[in-house]
Parts: sequence; C-alpha cells; structure tokens
Amino acid sequence: MKKKIAIIGSGIAGLTIANLFKANSNFEIMVYEKEKILSLEEGYGIQLAPNSISILNKIGFLNINNNNLFNPLVLNFYSGDDKKICNLDLSNFNSEKIKYTTLRRSTLIEFLKSNLFANNIRFGKEIKKVSKIKEKLLINFKDNTNDLVDYIVVSDGVFSNTKSVIENKNNNPSYSGSIAIRTLLQSTQDFIYEEKSISLIMLKNAHIVIYPVNKDRKLNIVTIIRQKLKTNIDARALIQKEILSQNKNLENLFKGNLESWPIYTSKKPSKSIYENLFYLGDAFYTFHPTMAQGASQSIEAAYELFNLLSKDSKAVQNLYFKKRLEKTKLINSRSKLNYFSFHLSNPLMVKARNFLLKKITKKEKFLNKYLGSIYKTI
Repeated sequence: MKKKIAIIGSGIAGLTIANLFKANSNFEIMVYEKEKILSLEEGYGIQLAPNSISILNKIGFLNINNNNLFNPLVLNFYSGDDKKICNLDLSNFNSEKIKYTTLRRSTLIEFLKSNLFANNIRFGKEIKKVSKIKEKLLINFKDNTNDLVDYIVVSDGVFSNTKSVIENKNNNPSYSGSIAIRTLLQSTQDFIYEEKSISLIMLKNAHIVIYPVNKDRKLNIVTIIRQKLKTNIDARALIQKEILSQNKNLENLFKGNLESWPIYTSKKPSKSIYENLFYLGDAFYTFHPTMAQGASQSIEAAYELFNLLSKDSKAVQNLYFKKRLEKTKLINSRSKLNYFSFHLSNPLMVKARNFLLKKITKKEKFLNKYLGSIYKTI
C-alpha cells in the first residue's frame, strides 16, 4: 500500500521534496499551501551551490532555459572604497553539469511547480490541529477539512505557524541584528564591478552582495546592515545614512525600487513530538545569509529526508535530525564568522582581514575544508 505524505508549504523545500517523491510510486503526495495562489513574482535572486544543483539535476533542472540562469565563476572581494582585494575561484567546485548557479527565486519555483500535477497542490489550507491515530497523523485544517497521512513534512518557512500549532509552544525566531535591503539593477556600461561575477563589498557594519540572475545582465543587489529592530524601515534613508555616507560612488546601485526586511534566524533546532513528522528548510533552521546556503540547504535536506523515507529506514527522525543538526552547526559557525569579518570597522582589523583574504583565497586545502565540505555534490 502506498504511503501518504502531506507537505505543508509550497516554497523551495516543500516543492523539492514533492518533486522527488513524485517519481517514487510507493508514495502519494499532497502539498498544502495556506495562501490562495503560488506567488511567481519576479522577485529576488538566490545562489545555488553545487550541493543543491546536483540534486535538482536529478529532477530535470538541466533542461531549464539556460537564459534564465547564470553561472558566475568568481567571487570578488572589495573594500568600502571600491578597491578590489582579491577573488575566489568558484569554478574549482564545479563539474561539467554541476555548476555554481545564480537565478531568480521565481525561476526555481516555476520549475519545481511545473513538474507537479495540478492536483498535487491545494491552496487556502492552514493547519488547525494535528493528532495521532494509531501509526498515522490526522490533519485538521481551518476550513473544516482533514487528511489522514503516514508522514507530515512541514516546510512553511521561518515563521512556521504550523510548528507552533503542532508542538503547542512558541517557536518564534530571533532577530539577527541586521536589516536586508534588496533591489534589482540593469547592468550598464558605467557599472564599475565585474558583471559576470559575484561582488562582495565590505563596509563598516554592512556589506553588499551583487550578482547576475540571468543572461540579460539583470543584477540582484542585497545590502545587509547592522541595525536595531524597527517597526518601520525607511530603506532609502538607511542606505543614505549607513552606506552612501561611507562611499558616495555606490549611489548608482540604489536608484531602483528598494525592498527591506529584518533578518531573523532560528533558535535551537528541535524534533517534533511525532516521530513521523519532519521539519524542512527554514522551518527546521533559518541561517544568517552570509554563507548563501539557505536555498541550497532546503534542497539538500529535502533529498536527505526523501532517501531515508524511500529506504524505509528505522528511526528516520533520529537519523534525519542528527545529519541536519551536524550540517546546521557547520554552516551556522561559518555564517557567523563571515558576518563578523564582512562588517569590521577597526582600520587595523580591516587591514589584517584583507591581508588574510588574499592568502586564504589561494589556498586550495583551506578552501576545500571551508567551502568544499559544504559545496560537495550529493
């Protein structure tokens, strides 16, 4: 008899695991989304390292329109005065069909959605209660419908309301101490950075990341600024005060529409009270974005859970949680180190950081340990 899986949330994590299980005839899947539609706005860019591309290729990502992707080969480091410090060769982690990739989030969501049948996704479904009936889980939705399933996969984001309902406790994330500001820019001849690479500009208490999201010279720009949490964020005023006051030449980056949001990160990951319920993606743990592994880890975790459930492994929850916790600790420690080093303000420490960057970005052994352990294909 087929095992029935309910997937809560239609983001990258939920749609990835749905695509993986779609090809396994031993399972029946249903994705439940509380919104009325699946948002496919143009949206912002994401970075996908080889660890996630190798998984997406298993479900047909190689067939996606290549014009909607970009494969930057280099990460360039810049000081706040636009001087190039050094670069890191990302191609060292690539293979012929598995390459570091940048794209719009909406492009990936559209790809994942198009591989599913229309009857595999139900909208306007918000969980009211979950209870155990023998070895199965009964889901009661707020629209007075229900579903009895073998497994539940919760992937409804950092502010997972589902997690709070199921575990009957507050699971609110913590404010990271930073604000993110995003804009899109059409590359022009007067663009001073290398438009075919990823650019990382490090300033006092802030950093800016710029990268192409397609072959049409469209650039995604994300600025991370250390800032106390505020109810209302005036993004343009914040850019003026914290960024342009340090380098007026950066003004051309922010002429378009600006979107801003406070960055939240998770508290300690935890298992569910139900052994056949699993948290995935940001619902499991939300990272600070300084390793650019949020989307990649959602995809990687989906593949890990898919394999464990497909093999009908014993103690799946313990095996999955142990592996996820190990990877989470690794990425979290590196994210915090990056966050600290990107935002240095003391001139002597900045000078030391830049000197060290020039050295370590050429050390293959160090890079294989620091990045290769995360980027390795799966």
